[in-house]
Amino acid sequence: MLTAPLDTAAAAEDESDAALVRESLSRPEAFAAVFDRHSDEVYRYVARRLGPEAAEDIVADTFLTAFRKRGGYDVSRPDARPWLYGIATNLIRTHRRAEVRRNRALARSREPEVAESFDERSAARVTAERLQPRLAAVLGRLSTAERDLLLLIAWADLTYEEAAQALGVPMGTVRSRLHRIRKKLRRALGGDDPMATNEESLA
Repeated sequence: MLTAPLDTAAAAEDESDAALVRESLSRPEAFAAVFDRHSDEVYRYVARRLGPEAAEDIVADTFLTAFRKRGGYDVSRPDARPWLYGIATNLIRTHRRAEVRRNRALARSREPEVAESFDERSAARVTAERLQPRLAAVLGRLSTAERDLLLLIAWADLTYEEAAQALGVPMGTVRSRLHRIRKKLRRALGGDDPMATNEESLA
């Protein structure tokens, strides 16, 4: 795995991801700071979808792919998270069977207590804790595209715009998919709608 020396990491703290990626084109070791900044977060997301057994390899492949493709990164986007999650999502799709097994196990687990309220930030997202394990049962009935979108918002905590960037689709596609997902969730949850509509209401 990539690791950054302490002096390199300290120097990179105030630089945007875009600046680090651009710098890495001439100084490849600068990309290690992108890894240090985001690898733990990407690992947590992948582990929730596939389990820790597969997560380490997926994360390593994600950053190796990102490093190899860094020349095509859009440096007008200062945050590399959507780009990295997009790569990770593509890699996760090759482990569909492992995800199905994990969702089935989660669906059989005890449902946790529901959070009392949403704060302003989470009101624009699906709260994963609110849905488990019923969410796991629903995931198997979603298309691959719908499942990826839902979990990028619920578990990776991406905004709708960031999820669109990660998946390489227009915002209109994100909104239409979310509309379908909400219908499926309401049916599965007995009419309860765990998805906030703040962003959708702007459509």
